[in-house]
Amino acid sequence: MSSYIRIYIHYVFSTKNREPLITPELENCLWPYMIGIAQKNNMEAIAVNGTEDHVHILLSLPSTITISQAIKLIKGGSSHWIHQTFPDFQNFAWQIGYGAFSVNHSNLKQVVTYINN
Repeated sequence: MSSYIRIYIHYVFSTKNREPLITPELENCLWPYMIGIAQKNNMEAIAVNGTEDHVHILLSLPSTITISQAIKLIKGGSSHWIHQTFPDFQNFAWQIGYGAFSVNHSNLKQVVTYINN
């Protein structure tokens, strides 16, 4: 018998000290970059959006990645990329903590709508 696993997690995390560092220019590159990190690590990024000081991302996790590993990959990879790509953002950092909320498959549309708006 084969296994089928779908784990949906809605993450919320902020810039360090909730500084308004996510400019429209950065946002246009950052969301696709986070999606790429997810895909590279066998996660599915279902929705990504945010404001100048925080991010919402809805991921479907494979059975091989824990909730904490997933956010470590997203936050660490994106922070490193920002420092390498945007010289003016050398002080950019994510806050240490994050929120992670499980999402029932039947509520996916509502959560995607919430994140996109």
